[in-house]
Amino acid sequence: VLLQASGGGLVQAGGSLRLSCAASGRTFSSNAMGWFRQAPGKEREFIGRINWNGGSTVYPDSVKGRFTISRENAKNTVYLQMNSLKPEDTAVYYCAADLAVNGDWRYWGRGTLVTVSS
Repeated sequence: VLLQASGGGLVQAGGSLRLSCAASGRTFSSNAMGWFRQAPGKEREFIGRINWNGGSTVYPDSVKGRFTISRENAKNTVYLQMNSLKPEDTAVYYCAADLAVNGDWRYWGRGTLVTVSS
């Protein structure tokens, strides 16, 4: 199973980026998927998740109203639309799939770096 995040890059503050996370090896159309980030020297931070059909999303206050998660089950892909980016959003962004009842995510992707310049 492979989760491949892409779409990272350098953007100016106030700008937008859309990250994609494509899964291969199995389908996650019945599973929640999520996004996390880790800034240099900081712990990994949860930044949102989406349920299996896209009907429910959860975001922390740090990104609520700026970030939107969506998914296309036909493509086995989840997206993270990031608007109004701030320098403090600079981090490596990771996707995760298949949320267990104990709160652990069973699958993790390689990250993609987002750098927001001021």
